Amino acid sequence: MTQHPDILCIGSVLWDIIGRSDRSMRVGSDVPGRIVRVPGGVAMNIAMALSRFGLAPSVLTAVGRDAEGDELIAAATVRGIETAHVYRSDDLPTDTYMAIEGANGLIAAIADAHSLEAAGDKILRPLKDGRLGSESAPYCGLVALDGNLTTELLRDIARSPLFALADLRVAPASPGKAERLMPLLTHPKATLYVNLEEAGLLAHRAFASAADAATALVELGAHRVLVTNGGHDASLARAGHLITQTPPEVLVARVTGAGDTFMAAHIAAELRGASDDAALTQALQAAAHYVSGDTPL
Repeated sequence: MTQHPDILCIGSVLWDIIGRSDRSMRVGSDVPGRIVRVPGGVAMNIAMALSRFGLAPSVLTAVGRDAEGDELIAAATVRGIETAHVYRSDDLPTDTYMAIEGANGLIAAIADAHSLEAAGDKILRPLKDGRLGSESAPYCGLVALDGNLTTELLRDIARSPLFALADLRVAPASPGKAERLMPLLTHPKATLYVNLEEAGLLAHRAFASAADAATALVELGAHRVLVTNGGHDASLARAGHLITQTPPEVLVARVTGAGDTFMAAHIAAELRGASDDAALTQALQAAAHYVSGDTPL
């Protein structure tokens, strides 16, 4: 793999255990379906999507030095993802995410990302010790950050000289962790990728549309934001500029990882020189293909 990746993906790399049924579900439902175990985590999902789009991503994360971790590293390598800078711990197990999805969307999920949180800034060592950068020569490429990092670490990243030259692309891991991104909301080089609920949590108010949410976050000091709203609308905004599009209509077969695919597709389109309108269109199309089940895991 190249020593100069196209993008660093910093955050959760773990095993996804996902149960899916084609039936609508509620609390207490017991239905037939399928259970899969696949590489996941926000940083990993973004990296896998970027690799499918022909880019060379590298992940900075914590993975246990256990059988599950060895298998996860091998799965990443097969998918074209560089893992040379992953922090491998003898004391921390490999993280896991479990979700239940029905025909009516995500029913419930539990993210066990305690090892990533416990590892803290150890995962950033390659950006300090010269392998990828240092305080005197900071990494100056693209960086995708995910909200599974602790609030303290995200706050440190927001003010760290190690990221002063980086093009930061930031996504919450879930609505429950959206407010962890507050230290990065006004970062001058950050682009935030959030859904309507997450935008509301950051702004402390409810929004009726992606356009309203994106405009409000920019007014609060965000450099640039992309807000999605399921199958309804999606908007990109920065100071004095707003575009809104409607996603393609598709039959939803899965939801976990859709936002990560959207983000990766948008980054890939911009790296290829696409305009704001074209990049948003390509990202929405990629996400639609993913949720319809047409994109391989």
